Amino acid sequence: MSLALRAQLLLFLISLSSRMGLSRYIEVRSRFCFVNPFTVMVMCVCVCVWFVGCLDMLATDGFFTFVASRPQLACASFIIAEPSEVISLELSDVSIDCSAGDFIKMFDGWVLKGEKFPSSRDHQLPLHQRYTDYCSSPAPGSTSRSSQNVAMIFFRIQSPDSRFTLAVKKLHNPFPCNIMSQSPEGSFTMVIPHQRRNCSFSIIYPVEIRLTELSLGQAKSNELSPQRQVWSGCSGSGDYVELLGGNGVDTSKMFPVADLCFSLSGLAQMKIGCDNSVVRLVSSGNYINRVSFQYRLLEHNELPKTRENSLDNFCSVE
Repeated sequence: MSLALRAQLLLFLISLSSRMGLSRYIEVRSRFCFVNPFTVMVMCVCVCVWFVGCLDMLATDGFFTFVASRPQLACASFIIAEPSEVISLELSDVSIDCSAGDFIKMFDGWVLKGEKFPSSRDHQLPLHQRYTDYCSSPAPGSTSRSSQNVAMIFFRIQSPDSRFTLAVKKLHNPFPCNIMSQSPEGSFTMVIPHQRRNCSFSIIYPVEIRLTELSLGQAKSNELSPQRQVWSGCSGSGDYVELLGGNGVDTSKMFPVADLCFSLSGLAQMKIGCDNSVVRLVSSGNYINRVSFQYRLLEHNELPKTRENSLDNFCSVE
């Protein structure tokens, strides 16, 4: 199996909490203490700021500061939240030279190896509106709010001691859409209530996916429809679910392995031996569409054998 993308993504995603201590340190800005009247104990609270590196992953709320010790020409921080959350970003204490070519840009989603998540066909905003450029903003600070549980910030700083602080806050999202999973196993339900949009759930592992419930606006068939056999034409129905596999994060460039355009109340399962496995729900806006599923990491003996230059082989389906 080609592991190029998965290795790069896992570098960010494996053991998020423990990894944080390896790339940043903490500074206590202020500290105050008080007596708890119920326990008669002294309790202290500190206001802390994390210092981040040129390439980092942020998975918690807080204030994160970058200070350049030397020119940094290509830096990024990837921010991820729980599936039912979106991310609010705010820049402050910015000291960079925009006129000299420095920049800080926030992005609604992730960009990896030139591919964007969510893809342009799944995100409700045009691509140019997903970027927030600090140097082009008329206000002294910049804010951005993601449409899903991932966001990122790009920056280039050429002068030592230039700096900025990024405030990260997570907010509840009642109808999660376009989710990047932090875990190789779990369960989830996607609901699109009378909205014309596409929602995907991306799992950056080869997994077995079990659909436990599927409620769509139209019923056409009772079978899974593997791409290798007969393509049932669900894409013309306006309301359907498709399972995708591939070695990138852009769903528009991934390999369709099955589609479903019928209501389902029993189990249907499929193994997708790809670096990235996706459940994608497409809705016409005429109905309340819902899909529930479980997923688990494939064991080593379940993975397909490697065959060079063959996406169809390393993304084998069972």
